[in-house]
Amino acid sequence: MHHLVDIIGSLLARGGVRWIVLLEGINDINFTALPGAPESQHATAEGIIAGLSQLVDRAHAHGIKVMGATMTPMGGLWLFNDKTETMRQQVNQWIRTSGKYDALVDFDAVTRDPQKPGYLKAEHDSGDHIHPNDAGNAAMARAIDVTAFLR
Repeated sequence: MHHLVDIIGSLLARGGVRWIVLLEGINDINFTALPGAPESQHATAEGIIAGLSQLVDRAHAHGIKVMGATMTPMGGLWLFNDKTETMRQQVNQWIRTSGKYDALVDFDAVTRDPQKPGYLKAEHDSGDHIHPNDAGNAAMARAIDVTAFLR
């Protein structure tokens, strides 16, 4: 999440920014599962939530609204396990229910396989089990309620 502080800072330095679509956290979760990753660099759902909350607060303090975006499934990725999936689900649940965001887009709901919710739909999987393909990206784009940006 440290790199996000830099990203938010650069957005705040630009004039005219009114909205941010914030899709973040999956790399924090996956880096935790890397073999040999130092314990001091392991993420927790609580830590990711705290980081997202701080980013939203910082954007709001500068008059920028934030659309929260849930993280897409990653089942089949070599870093996927019960711990990483539980973390993803916990953070996604917070994104959906916290009331912290000005709007929401549920990329998880749009891209997940209804038979295997921890996995991308086959037609949305680029082949690496984490990055959506063109059809998945198009489905995600269609899921964004652009009228939210007019409110």
